[in-house]
Amino acid sequence: MSDVKIRVMVADDHPGMIAGVRHELAQTPGLDLIAAAADSTELMGLLAEQPCDVLVSDYAMPAGEFGDGIALFGLVRRRHPGTQLVVLTMLDNPAVLHTLISNEVKCIVSKSDAVAHLVPAIRAAYKQGKYYSPTVDKIVRSIDWNVRSRNGEGVLSQRESEVVRLYASGLSVNEIAERLHRSKKTISSQKIKAMEKLSIERDVDLLRYALENGLVTSSGNAPVASLVHGEES
Repeated sequence: MSDVKIRVMVADDHPGMIAGVRHELAQTPGLDLIAAAADSTELMGLLAEQPCDVLVSDYAMPAGEFGDGIALFGLVRRRHPGTQLVVLTMLDNPAVLHTLISNEVKCIVSKSDAVAHLVPAIRAAYKQGKYYSPTVDKIVRSIDWNVRSRNGEGVLSQRESEVVRLYASGLSVNEIAERLHRSKKTISSQKIKAMEKLSIERDVDLLRYALENGLVTSSGNAPVASLVHGEES
């Protein structure tokens, strides 16, 4: 068993992050980084060409034919059921983590933590186990799962959260419908329902909610940040 190497693929739209992961894994016996992708288009092409034991993927990668987040992870699972998943994310937010865990993502590493946490996460994923890096573990322990599961006032469903995140990332309702393979009417209804739950009437306030709650980040979404902050000035 000591000679077995775990074949790892990484997907992230930040070259610096890929470089950091590559450096960390190169120093770790038993792990073999076989390929890296910058978006979902490149990722799905690579997965179709070569087998991979564990995929380390960013949660938010706006570019790419196959989208990102839960939609992308679901597609990977359907097409490559033998590939295990480690989600690498800077969105340290209870709503995002709740959505991931509810979709049976068991290994999550925050970009706020040391990249070294990817090593035990990859090994845990390979064995179909669970691993949360320290920042993720702290947030997960703070989640009131009973309250969220009741889906009460002010708590968005998984699909509503995904629609809000994609809308705040700059996609139109039509583009979200195409990406998530739902009808335009369904996406519009989910957006409206989310705004009703949050007592939000204006789109700019919905964008502000997404920023303030970590569904998108201002550093990675300059147009949205400019719109939100521009109204405040």
